[in-house]
Parts: sequence; C-alpha cells; structure tokens
Amino acid sequence: MTNRIKQLAALGQAAWLDFISRDLLRSGRLRELVEAGVTGVTSNPTILQKAVAAGNDYDAQIAELAQASQSTKAIYEALALTDIAEAADQLRSVYNETHARDGFVSIEVSPNLAHDTDGTVAEARRLFHAIGRPNVMIKVPATDAGLPAVTTLIGEGINVNVTLIFALPMYARVMQAYLDGVRRFAASGHPAGLVSSVASFFVSRIDTLVDQQLNERIANGAEHLEALLGRAAIASAKVAYSMYKPVFAGEAFNELRASGARVQRPLWASTSTKNPAYPDTMYVTPLIGPNTINTLPPQTLEAIQDHGVIAQSIEQELDQARAELARIQEAGIDLAAVTDQLLADGVRLFAESFEQLLANIETKRAELKQAG
Repeated sequence: MTNRIKQLAALGQAAWLDFISRDLLRSGRLRELVEAGVTGVTSNPTILQKAVAAGNDYDAQIAELAQASQSTKAIYEALALTDIAEAADQLRSVYNETHARDGFVSIEVSPNLAHDTDGTVAEARRLFHAIGRPNVMIKVPATDAGLPAVTTLIGEGINVNVTLIFALPMYARVMQAYLDGVRRFAASGHPAGLVSSVASFFVSRIDTLVDQQLNERIANGAEHLEALLGRAAIASAKVAYSMYKPVFAGEAFNELRASGARVQRPLWASTSTKNPAYPDTMYVTPLIGPNTINTLPPQTLEAIQDHGVIAQSIEQELDQARAELARIQEAGIDLAAVTDQLLADGVRLFAESFEQLLANIETKRAELKQAG
C-alpha cells in the first residue's frame, strides 16, 4: 500500500495529527501512526473536551483526584498534562531522529488568557516546565496580547505554536515576533537551534465565512462570483507561504541561520472540509511544499492515506491566488473584517469548549467522588 504520509515527508511537509485522547495514547494507535510517518500532535480545548465527554477513559484519574479533594481546574490540568506528557514520550524518537526539528506535541494556554500577555507568559512557563519534555510546544493565540508573549517565551527557550492565524498582516507580525524572540535567545548565549516554533494558519474557516458572504451576493444576482466559492482559504495560504520564503530563505535570516536557528514553519490548521460539497482532501493537496506542516484530524488523515494526490503544489497558481483575493475584495467582502471576526470567534469557541470541559469534569468529579 502506498504510504502517502511518507510521500508528503519526501516533499518537505510534515503530517501532524490534530487529535489526542487517552485511548489513542494507550491503545498503541499513536505509535502505529508514528510508524506510518506522523511526526507531531496538536490539541486544543475542543479536542480534549470531546475526549473527556466521549467515554470513561479519564474516569479513574478523575476519581483519584476527586478523592484527594483536587479542584476541577486542577483535575483538568492533571488530565491534560498526563496526555501531553505521554504523547511527547511517544514522539520522542521522532524528535531525536530529526535532531529536534520534529516530534512535537502542542498544548494550549487557557483561551481566557488570549488578551493577557503577562498571564499567557506565566501559564506557558508553568505548563512547559511542569511537563518537562523538550518536544512540547505551548500554543499561544495570534492576538495583539499574544505576540509579545511569543517573543518573551521564544527568548526563554520555550517552544511556541502560534495559533489562530487568519490574516496575512498578522502572519507577518507572527514571523517578526519569532525572529525577535530567537535573537533574544541567541543573544543570551544559548544555541539558537534549541528553540522551535510553528505558525498555525487556519484555513477552512476562512472559506466558511467568505462563502457565506459570497452566497448572499450570488443569491442577489451576482452569479459571476460562483467561481470564487471555496477559493479564499487556499489562496490566503498560498500567499502566506510566499511571505514566509523571503523572511526565512532570504538574507535577513542569514545570521540567525548561521547560528543554528530554525525557521518558523507554516502549519496549515483547520484542514478538515466543512462543506460536504468540497473534496475531503481540499485543504491538503493544494498546500504541499517544503518546510510546511499540515495538522490533520483523523478523518482527513485517513482520506489522504486512501486517495490523496501528493505533489509539490504550494507555489503553483500564486498569481491566480492573489487575483482571487483581489476579486473577493472587489465583490465588497472586507477580508480584514472577515479575519478579525474569525480570530474573535476562534478565541470565543475555544473558551466555550474550555468552560464545557470544566463543567464535564465537575459533573464526573461529583459523581465519582460520591460513588467512591
């Protein structure tokens, strides 16, 4: 059977799994995926909330902590840190074999800290040191408050996954925040290659909102806009990659590169297809290229393994991508307003999932404590 995940790797793209659960870790399934070529794991409050709510895999640990009179928040953190540490251990061989280029697992700071720089820095430090594995990345949202936190954390040698990037101007700021941080880290006498970062550019959600606005115009007689449906997200990602190359492949990075600094790889996130009318590999096949990552939900990973078309594609049709974004703007769709809304919605949805996760844990905590 063709191993398309390893074909992706041969073209320079890492495949990470956008999912974590206790069952994945303890059934041996993650180890199987690593053997198949998966080289990282990402998590978020929504993923963990669904994992805890789905069954009883976490009940024993919840019961033990409940009997020890641990708070709901403390129980949540214990569950999350256990999963992240186990995933990091199972990915450690990848981290070692790739000389710390890959093999990472990501954990999010509380989404309630999205607009709190100092709070983000403090929680990121605490989580990173509590897990105690070098192949952990702390996820920090690309907000105005998040960016200085990114610089501070990178400057301290804490790996960062900058998440919830939707806007191209924000992506430029994310790259600069990383560069400022890695310069600070190197200036303090540390080997620059000991810290890593990825920039998580969220894809499918852009199409969801832009398509909604395009369809409103099409319904009012602008049928010529139909050709732009499902084009905004891929076009945005292609333009983002064109921004990445001159920053990290150009002269500006030469000094840092010579000191061993790593590029901040673009990571394509939110790559499951939300619209059933679109192909299930829609946010993978056009975005393959060197020094990129695609973090794939399980169903998208399966689709790629089954029938994905694997070829260098990220730099193809770049002029067309720019033209499509211009046409979307000309149609009266304010892409800056779209990406602002997506960022606000992303923070809000993760915060809601986080609160629901705490509520689920509290319910189980009470039930299990009473049963015990």
